[in-house]
Amino acid sequence: MILEGDDRRQAIMNYLVGRTTPVNGTELAKKFGVSRQVIVQDIALLRAKNRDILSTNRGYLFYQPTENHHGYSAVILVKHTADETLEEMRSVVDYGGRMLDVLIDHDLYGQIRADLMIFNIDDAVEFCDKLKNSKSKPLKELTADYHYHTITAPSEKALQLIINELKEKGFLIS
Repeated sequence: MILEGDDRRQAIMNYLVGRTTPVNGTELAKKFGVSRQVIVQDIALLRAKNRDILSTNRGYLFYQPTENHHGYSAVILVKHTADETLEEMRSVVDYGGRMLDVLIDHDLYGQIRADLMIFNIDDAVEFCDKLKNSKSKPLKELTADYHYHTITAPSEKALQLIINELKEKGFLIS
């Protein structure tokens, strides 16, 4: 069944709200009988109406703070090579933390932010595999490898352990 405009966007929202894993644009396009480009436009329109839809490297995800946000968070400045990305992510997820995003301060464009939603080691490995096989460069390359992450943790102690490990490995910039 093909839905028109507003009805399709409402159906997309309903479909995303109940999911705990990202859904890629191709899957949504098949489900709603439209092209992937129409889905991209629909997501942009939903975001313009302040719908909390994240675009991750695995697809779209409705941001549900009660499920995706731990009680303690920090925005950290880090620097590392592309080859050290998995080690950085492992330092977060091994303590039960989550890496929500990546942000850079670009001289020309200002802040540029992308959702990562790295919740576990499988997410980290999948992201790093895509990074290795992609022709695209990570944002951090625009700023001499300096970048920020929002990380969350289930406890203050876990957050401090994550920060300590990143510092010990030389990734954290004080």
